[in-house]
Amino acid sequence: MVERNAELADFLRRARAQCDPSRAGLPADDRPRRVPGLRREEVALLAGVSADYYARLEQGRRIVPSPAVVDAIGRALSLDAPGRAHLADLVGRGTGRPQPRTRPVQRLRPGMHQLLHALDDVPVLVLGRRADVLAQTRLGRALLTDFDRFPAARRNYARWLLLDDDARALFVDWEVQARAAVENLRLEAGTDPADRATAELVAELRAASDDVARWWDEHRVHQRTHGSKRLRHPVVGDLTVEYETLTLPGDPHTTVFVYSTEPGSPSQRALDLLASWSLTADRAAAGRA
Repeated sequence: MVERNAELADFLRRARAQCDPSRAGLPADDRPRRVPGLRREEVALLAGVSADYYARLEQGRRIVPSPAVVDAIGRALSLDAPGRAHLADLVGRGTGRPQPRTRPVQRLRPGMHQLLHALDDVPVLVLGRRADVLAQTRLGRALLTDFDRFPAARRNYARWLLLDDDARALFVDWEVQARAAVENLRLEAGTDPADRATAELVAELRAASDDVARWWDEHRVHQRTHGSKRLRHPVVGDLTVEYETLTLPGDPHTTVFVYSTEPGSPSQRALDLLASWSLTADRAAAGRA
């Protein structure tokens, strides 16, 4: 029985179907298209490889294309940077099935905790592998949710965003944010397909949500680097926050999300009010302890 790289085959087929032939720079062709997207031979032409070679690659056959060929196929399919990285990950995986393994628990070094303490008046969220929540500042808890209320093994941003009713109510553009979380998880799963915890999380989310299952099967990938989130906060009402991500030097699996608002905007006033409210709430809680 011939082993096949099923994930690579699925990704290539779906990426090809999403391409717009009118923007691909192909020679005029009056043949009717029976399915959306590019034909296999058109991708091969744009990538500079034979139609047979690309067809075997899309079938998941045992082929190891060079980095230059992988890059050319990525360009032919109009993949963005995360898409090209995902393609390279899938090609590098080969046709063998990786042996599941368990990674060590991630922990932040003491210096990072000190830094977060100094940034308590700034909304900050620190995520590890598969969007596990490693830490957050006081204002980060007030803006999103207090992840410390969950058992340690279930402190995961993607699980909260996708399955928690409070998260669905908080995000005005919940579907946009939820789909991005699934696509980011798809990207990460491609980098380390043997990670047992990631596979278990994906299985849990797919079983619990038809939306997640559908988005996962679309095989799109996304990398969160910056963007906006529109919130309908239960304490301060509507506000829009921008986020920037920072990756720690020497620790590519830990990402710091820093949230901010436009100076002088209603969103900034709402965030300032939330900062005051959260400080008062924390002091009151400390007094009751």
